[in-house]
Amino acid sequence: MCPVKINAVVLKMKRLSKYFDFQISGFLLGMFLFLVVGCKKKDETEKSIAQTQINLEIQRFDREFAEAGPGDIPGLKSKFPYLFPSQYSDSIWIAKLTDTIQTELSNEVNVVFGTFSEESEALKSLFRHIAYYFPGYFVPKVVTLTSDVRYEDRIILTDSLLLIGLDNYLGKDHHFYRSIPRYIASNLDKTYLTSDIASAFTKTILQYPRNRTFLSKMVYYGKELYIKDKILPENSDAQKINYSQEQMDWAQANEEQIWRYFVERELLYNTDPKLDRRFLDPAPFSKFQLALDNESPGRLGRYMGWRIVRAFMEKNPSTALVDLLDTPADELFKKSNYKPKR
Repeated sequence: MCPVKINAVVLKMKRLSKYFDFQISGFLLGMFLFLVVGCKKKDETEKSIAQTQINLEIQRFDREFAEAGPGDIPGLKSKFPYLFPSQYSDSIWIAKLTDTIQTELSNEVNVVFGTFSEESEALKSLFRHIAYYFPGYFVPKVVTLTSDVRYEDRIILTDSLLLIGLDNYLGKDHHFYRSIPRYIASNLDKTYLTSDIASAFTKTILQYPRNRTFLSKMVYYGKELYIKDKILPENSDAQKINYSQEQMDWAQANEEQIWRYFVERELLYNTDPKLDRRFLDPAPFSKFQLALDNESPGRLGRYMGWRIVRAFMEKNPSTALVDLLDTPADELFKKSNYKPKR
């Protein structure tokens, strides 16, 4: 990763030297040394993270149930009591074993996820990063299941348990999702699985702001996404924010215009709850009330909060993640000196 970034900077500066009168060699040497030091530090951090010991247990309840017979129900109830509400008799579960919808769900999950080996490695990496940056974190037991496509509850995280509804990650165009709004179905893909789990984790350590300003909420989501920068270093920015790459490209290309819109309309310290629906909540697009609305992705307020938090951390690189969480939004914004990309 780092050598690629270094080469990209060198090539860009060589192009710029054609238009600006400056001696590029000294500049490039300084830039090269800066990037090399940064890459070395990053490599050392990742090496330490790879050596972080965790105890991760993954249980495939979805496969065990799919392969079970009526006589296996008591054993499954004993092993997974939290998945068998006491008000339901065994006859309900026995009938479910041969239910055509349940069978199709199980088959489709098996096609998409197979042995779950790739996802298991991604989960190990995620929890190693969490354990490294948040010492003392208890890694939950992971249980995979089918949930009858309850996409609003596709990830459930408690102190000791992580439930993953795999039937919510079969791909945006899967026929199970035809009746679901497209902007929601677009996120029902396994490429966003670890991102959703990371989001569930951040909600356990991030307190939603009592300050009702648009800026406070933007920064809240920006902190969540910055934590993902640290605990999901191999994920793309698009994966972290649950955008397609095209949506990510749009946000980056229009960052200056988005920021100008927020500032000129004095939205940053506005407390109108409608701003949540326009720029923070999941939606098919952001609502600028302009002709460009249909071209934009939803949740652009979260993207801008991410840019602010990143700017703050670039200027305050020694700030620990735990300290970042407690930094008030207004203070963070002022210290970030955020300027949009041009």
